[in-house]
Amino acid sequence: MAQEENVSQAQQDLQLKVWKELAISKQILMRAAAEALKLDPECTQDELKEALEGALKKVAKADADLFNAKEEAKAAIASLEKKLATSEQALSIAQKDAAESKAAHDGVVQQMANQRAAASMELQKVKDRLNEQEKALKAINTALADTPANVLKKMNALKKQKQEEANARREIESALNTLRSEKRTQDQKLSELQRNGESLVSRYRELHELSSKLQEQLRPLVEDAKSLPEVPALDTKLLEAIEQPAEANAKRPARQNDRPNDRPNARP
Repeated sequence: MAQEENVSQAQQDLQLKVWKELAISKQILMRAAAEALKLDPECTQDELKEALEGALKKVAKADADLFNAKEEAKAAIASLEKKLATSEQALSIAQKDAAESKAAHDGVVQQMANQRAAASMELQKVKDRLNEQEKALKAINTALADTPANVLKKMNALKKQKQEEANARREIESALNTLRSEKRTQDQKLSELQRNGESLVSRYRELHELSSKLQEQLRPLVEDAKSLPEVPALDTKLLEAIEQPAEANAKRPARQNDRPNDRPNARP
């Protein structure tokens, strides 16, 4: 019986010790919570409870705001990535159009050069024929005497020469008119190609600038900025090749064979 009382007393002592430790731990926790919430350490349990509930509500609201912000960021990133993809596609098309425009421009310039060379050769042939005719006429005039028969021969030869000169002038004028007409046509084509080239260059620069801005906007919104596709660098040589040929052609002096006043001198 005495032993049971001793066991019961030991259990009570143990329970009392446990309750004291719990009370002390609770008091410590309450003080720590009060300090964390910036409350008076001697505040009541109701005040501490109310402050804790307010803090929990703020935490819940912060979690909700963070979730909403993440969702909005995801939507913004997806939209910007879509715009960037569209811009890159448009930029690729513009680069292709610019290359095709440059190739067409080079072809037109080469064609004009070939036509000018051919017209120059044809004009030189006509001049050579006229020179030969003049030499032949001089030889005839020297060989013939001033008899009536010789005068008649001279008149017939002179008439023939004038007819040949008139025919030659008509051929030269026709060749020059054809050359001028072809030149006007080529100039119109070249001007249209230049306007198209300038428009493509402007679109190319705008698309490149837009792509660069979109990429800069995306960098702070993604975890790894290096995963973003790089915007291709501007091909300045290609752009200058498209913009400058028209200016060079405008400053180029007219060739001697292209001047309207270039005519072989007919004999009086």
